[in-house]
Amino acid sequence: MSGTRYSLPAIILHWAMAVIVCWLLWRGWTMIDLPKGAERTAAYSLHKSFGLLVLLLLAIRLAWRRREPPPPLTVSDWEAKLAHLTHHALYAFLLLAPLAGYLASSFSSYPLKFFGLEVLKAGWPDEGLNGVFKLLHVAAAWGGAGLVALHVAGAAKHAIQRDGTLRRMLPGKLFRN
Repeated sequence: MSGTRYSLPAIILHWAMAVIVCWLLWRGWTMIDLPKGAERTAAYSLHKSFGLLVLLLLAIRLAWRRREPPPPLTVSDWEAKLAHLTHHALYAFLLLAPLAGYLASSFSSYPLKFFGLEVLKAGWPDEGLNGVFKLLHVAAAWGGAGLVALHVAGAAKHAIQRDGTLRRMLPGKLFRN
């Protein structure tokens, strides 16, 4: 089974977001151990900027997906259901984790910038609300990491089976049957 390929913009958005999200997960877990100072401030600032970028890319990706729906799946019914469920959960993660991070930042006393440009905050300094949204952000990140692992495991399964599913999301002629 080979299936129809996704469009190049969909493939680019997928892989750009995959790289950014993996970097955000790594950076999020490593930056909390940095000592207070310039390096930690820079790490948090960059993490926030790329988190906001994920929200922007998600909006573009959803608009693109509405305009050009993905090709039909060429897998069994249960695999299609699992794929749809996982993709919907991944989209929820891509929305909830950065949104909770934005709201946590909105209720902190620190400025919120998007690659150096000041961003309007939705709140005011409030330790309680900041803590709630930080907790939601961390929970979403852990859940999202699990979803990413499930997604990668599914891709590995299809790569091993060489059923053509993986080829749909790869540029060029990688993974020939």
